[in-house]
Amino acid sequence: MKKRILIVDDETSIATLLTFNLEQAGFETDVAYDGREAVEKGEKGSYDLMILDLMLPEMDGTDVCRHLRSKQVDTPILMLTAKDEESDKILGLDLGADDYLTKPFSVKEVIARVKAILRRTEKAGSATDIFIKIGRLTIYPDRYEAEMDGKLLTFTRKEFELLYYLASHKGKVLSRDQLLSAVWNYDFAGDTRIVDVHVSHLRERIEPDTRKPIYIKTIRGLGYKLEEPT
Repeated sequence: MKKRILIVDDETSIATLLTFNLEQAGFETDVAYDGREAVEKGEKGSYDLMILDLMLPEMDGTDVCRHLRSKQVDTPILMLTAKDEESDKILGLDLGADDYLTKPFSVKEVIARVKAILRRTEKAGSATDIFIKIGRLTIYPDRYEAEMDGKLLTFTRKEFELLYYLASHKGKVLSRDQLLSAVWNYDFAGDTRIVDVHVSHLRERIEPDTRKPIYIKTIRGLGYKLEEPT
């Protein structure tokens, strides 16, 4: 069955360009031209991925992303924007977007990013029913869920992937560049602050005291490691 992609962009020329090339690549597409339409379709439609422009009429892309994630819509999101500020990248990822691409972009790169996100999603969905237990924390990769003392924790997709990767390498020091490559699948041109922001969010959910973390330790000058609390 073909993967369905919702393209959200108010520029008809870009929406048409993406529609044509994605369909040529074997995907089914649908289009929304403003933020409110994106929310309606995102909530009601069954999409495998959303390509979401940041600058939209009615409701901008960050509000669309925030709203969908608040409604537990976990459709992967590739965010597009004409802006190239680090803060915009971090904001989009912080709100639950899975990837980020700045305009102008290469259509080939869009398709490559789409395929990469879908591969990661499929891999997570096909994981066996296993779990990783570290201290009071239990991680279920097959469900994309984690619990602390049996209480379900809430993560964005990227936060969970970072947590799972750290847990899968328990006790090993991982550099920010390693985490960028493994979790985001490519370099953010040295934007290691993205890793720091996501680690900070993980700590808010799993650490008893974020000022004195017992799970995710910062190894000065090297990176991070997740370890069994003592």
